[in-house]
Amino acid sequence: MSIQAKQEEIIEEFSMFDDWMDKYNYLIEMGNSLEPLDEQYKTEKYLISGCQSQVWLYAWMEDGKLMIRGDSDAVITKGIVSLLLRVYSGEPPAEVYEDDHSFIDQIGLQEHLSPTRSNGLMSMLKQIKLYALAFKTKQEQKDKNE
Repeated sequence: MSIQAKQEEIIEEFSMFDDWMDKYNYLIEMGNSLEPLDEQYKTEKYLISGCQSQVWLYAWMEDGKLMIRGDSDAVITKGIVSLLLRVYSGEPPAEVYEDDHSFIDQIGLQEHLSPTRSNGLMSMLKQIKLYALAFKTKQEQKDKNE
């Protein structure tokens, strides 16, 4: 499933809820289903700065795809991590890097977060884009040298 298709699916899911308390509960459910992050990645190296709560993101390449795992010590933030990983993990790094993440605005997420959580969301997206850029560049260099 493409990044765009995943985003459309999320937009549709969020549109089923009439109020933001239900949407927050859905985010919390998503966070609860997040695969636990191995303790070796819950270090300063993978900690996202700019987040009110602790958020860790770890990425690697597998078969030309950007793979991302993450976790947080706060339930709503963990749901946001889960949402982002659902969209971007397992996708080509170039596509992740080029995506405009407009689905965030379309579901109204950023406007319903506190300013500090909103900053955290932007910091998570920035880190995912940095991972994507690094792996995209590495992949291009490898292709160039072959």
